[in-house]
Amino acid sequence: MAYGRDNIHRRQFMRIGGLQVGGISALGISLPEVLAQQSAGGPVAENINCIFMFLQGGASHIDMYDMKPDMPSEVRGAYNPVSTRLPELQLCDHLPNLSGCADKFSLIRSMHSYTSKHGEGDVHIMSGSPVDKNLQAPGFGAVMSWQKPPLAPVPPFVHFGDMKHPSYTAPGYSGYLGRTYDPFLVKQDPNATDFSVEEFKTVDNLDVDRLHGRKTLFQALDRYQSERERQLEFARVHDAFYEQAFALTHSRKAKQAFDLSQEPEKLRDAYGRNRVGQGMLMARRLVESGVRFVAVQGYVDTQIYGWDHHWGIFPHLNKQLPIYDQSYSALLNDLHDRGMLDNTLVITAGEFGRTPRINDNKRGPGRDHWGRCFSLTMGGGGIQTGRVIGASDKYGGSVQDRPVSVADFSATVYHVLGLNPDAQKDVDGRRVRVLPTGRVVQELL
Repeated sequence: MAYGRDNIHRRQFMRIGGLQVGGISALGISLPEVLAQQSAGGPVAENINCIFMFLQGGASHIDMYDMKPDMPSEVRGAYNPVSTRLPELQLCDHLPNLSGCADKFSLIRSMHSYTSKHGEGDVHIMSGSPVDKNLQAPGFGAVMSWQKPPLAPVPPFVHFGDMKHPSYTAPGYSGYLGRTYDPFLVKQDPNATDFSVEEFKTVDNLDVDRLHGRKTLFQALDRYQSERERQLEFARVHDAFYEQAFALTHSRKAKQAFDLSQEPEKLRDAYGRNRVGQGMLMARRLVESGVRFVAVQGYVDTQIYGWDHHWGIFPHLNKQLPIYDQSYSALLNDLHDRGMLDNTLVITAGEFGRTPRINDNKRGPGRDHWGRCFSLTMGGGGIQTGRVIGASDKYGGSVQDRPVSVADFSATVYHVLGLNPDAQKDVDGRRVRVLPTGRVVQELL
């Protein structure tokens, strides 16, 4: 949703006493509408949260999950399949840790998308709806923030890494729900020694008088602005729920959730001392603290666009597969050990797969975009794990059995998270359904 210059909220421009006032809005919980929904006593479903590791760029299904060892070398690639804990499942030999915990996730090998374009595919896989520049559907985390605000004083919805493609809207954002439901974006590398979250840099010994003064200024600004914003679409009544929103920015619980120094060094090593590994560990901490949805940008190789391996695919995979294997398996095992796996849905997915045939790029062989058939994983969250859904043809290029569309995958996510796909939002006089199409993959339930 676009906003004119006069519609920009004053909190985006202010800093008071080291606190970024816009952080309240950025956290997605300063909205009385959200808190009012929570207070209204609406239906409360089982508390299932979600961690989504986004393999942005399009990871190669053929070289990871759906290997074709009997095909010619230009199809089968450089890796070999190996056995896992499940007799019927083989994975890439560069994923040994995942092979050892294959019973903790399920694999869909028959995914297909309407697009093979970056940006379009990003938005699609995180919302279940095609790109619409005029009326973009919200992502999973945004809908979760809208329908199921957190009970704890923490951000409801967090993104690690800026995943926006230059030509498209940011994937998984709020769309027509309004910027209220955008994620709290963390651009900093959680593996950095100086990692910190600016919005929680409040002075520990802040005195009561100063805090009261800051709060009074907020309220004065609200009163001043209310007249001007009265007719604006995003205007809100700041009532008792404002008090909760203000309290969030000073929440020690929220601040501590982002503090990885509280984790044992051995566990941090198990996840991997890199941006993805520490991001996944942080995701677990956040969910444990009450955050409902966390997306992690799942790559460290910055030579290319994530997993977009048009050239040099195997040298790039040699770098990225061990990081993916270590961080994903560590998360699954850690959640299991803590008794959190049943109420935490874990997804790893790219926006599409890669072409069955390896190209002859001058910089080194690679695979190109391929939306007609690809794979993704879903674990935890109470779904049936250790299952393989669907199949591709002998080349890995087309769906051969049990096709699953991105909309079907999304309907399954909605179902597991207890979200209502039939919920409607009034947008410019139109009633819009948040997830227009898609059927739940019943084999996973």
